Amino acid sequence: MTTVQRELIGRAPRVSPDTRARVAELHAAKEQARRGPSDRATRAQHAKGKLTARERIDLLLDSGSFAEVEPLRRHRAVGFGIEERRPHTDGVITGWGTVEGRTVFVYAHDFRIFGGALGEAHAEKIHKIMDMAIAAGAPLVSLNDGAGARIQEGVSALAGYGGIFQRNVRASGVIPQISVILGPCAGGAAYSPALTDFVFMVRGTSQMFITGPDVVKAVTGEDVTQERLGGADVHAELSGVSHFVYEDEPTCLSEVRYLLSLLPSNNQQDPPFAPCTAAADRRGEALLGLVPAEGRLPYDMRRVIEEIVDHGDFLEVHERWAPNILCGLARLGGQVVGIVANQPIALAGVLDIKASEKAARFVRMCDAFNIPLLSLVDVPGFLPGVDQEHGGVIRHGAKLLYAFCEATVPRVQLILRKAYGGAYIVMDSRSIGTDLSYAWPTNEIAVMGAEGAANVIFRKQIAEAADPETVRARMVKDYRSELMHPYYAAERGLVDDVIDPAETRSVLVRAFRMLRTKHAEQPSRKHANTPL
Repeated sequence: MTTVQRELIGRAPRVSPDTRARVAELHAAKEQARRGPSDRATRAQHAKGKLTARERIDLLLDSGSFAEVEPLRRHRAVGFGIEERRPHTDGVITGWGTVEGRTVFVYAHDFRIFGGALGEAHAEKIHKIMDMAIAAGAPLVSLNDGAGARIQEGVSALAGYGGIFQRNVRASGVIPQISVILGPCAGGAAYSPALTDFVFMVRGTSQMFITGPDVVKAVTGEDVTQERLGGADVHAELSGVSHFVYEDEPTCLSEVRYLLSLLPSNNQQDPPFAPCTAAADRRGEALLGLVPAEGRLPYDMRRVIEEIVDHGDFLEVHERWAPNILCGLARLGGQVVGIVANQPIALAGVLDIKASEKAARFVRMCDAFNIPLLSLVDVPGFLPGVDQEHGGVIRHGAKLLYAFCEATVPRVQLILRKAYGGAYIVMDSRSIGTDLSYAWPTNEIAVMGAEGAANVIFRKQIAEAADPETVRARMVKDYRSELMHPYYAAERGLVDDVIDPAETRSVLVRAFRMLRTKHAEQPSRKHANTPL
């Protein structure tokens, strides 16, 4: 080693005063961006019962994992005085972090800056993080709290929304997209959540609508509040726009984390497997008493699901919309499955327009993200009525039929009790491609109920009988014993096995384990033409 080398090694690095000043300036700018516009604005946000954008991100992501992108971005707009206000971030926080160790991308509107309204720079930040999420093959979560397009920026703001929508569609079925509504989401902003896989809302602080109360009143004369027009309960019960509703933001964001734990990062991966401490072959003796053998008696299908799945954990989707069908995610033997189940305590579990739409969208989501499907069937048919027919129950029912026929993931059907008419076929029967079909000994698979069938087939004999009621009762009994006994479908190969209800969990766990390596090819086509 030369003398010069020794001197260089021993010499402490010198930092010029200029560099120190620049670094201090950088830290000051980033600290200002982190704190936001003012403490007053933060207090105003908290006074509304709302967290700030960064507080929300901290709750969503693993501690210390957030890496921010473009924190020093500013808008370049001029006019109407906006050029005098150029805060860092431009009202949206973007970046990535982890949830239970897996990468998740996120953007969060900062309502303290321009009311979270979207401008050109704001939109470009969102476009960038969406592109990164698609390229990385990782979920995208949007934390929405904004007043729509930034009026001062005119058409540039509208074009920004277009870029978001186009990326929502490009990412659909490729990466999970989750929208969390944590404040107003108005005008064009509402379309992005509608294009994503799941929408979360918080009661009392979340609203979504295309036109606000003032416009509604001016055009129609109706006087309505934001909450009644587009609050969380409205979208959970009436419109079906919201999949989940919670009382506060921490609970909501905790449930977003739980949902992410059940989804794969992208469509090329399987959902995360979780080792199960519950025995796969555990007998469910409680199932013998949960479902009455008499087809007209109601029961809660949720209790059946909780008895079958790991630890009784069932994340129900659209719990309050179309309650006559249940959709949700659970684990069986550690493997994530999507469950579609008729609910006998609501409209006797019939299929109708809303139930068909709800289940069809859920089935397509599961198929897109490699989540096996379990159908629990106890359905008396489609809901009859003029309103249903005129409302298009045919085309809406076709959506569910199409979704099941198209699905290539493992599919298992379990018929608990009634399975009548076209509804039996639509609920993933063997004839439309389910991989395995099981039935309990209480099952009744038929074109219609025995009473209705007897009235049609034996109408003349009953009408001409001296004692019509006695003849009708005998005909009903004969029809049931001939065509509706529990083994009729099994004898014809339309049910793979009739099983002891207490063994349901072990049968299903074994079935899905076997089907994990299922591979199915789809015909080559640009895209399908799904029913409207």
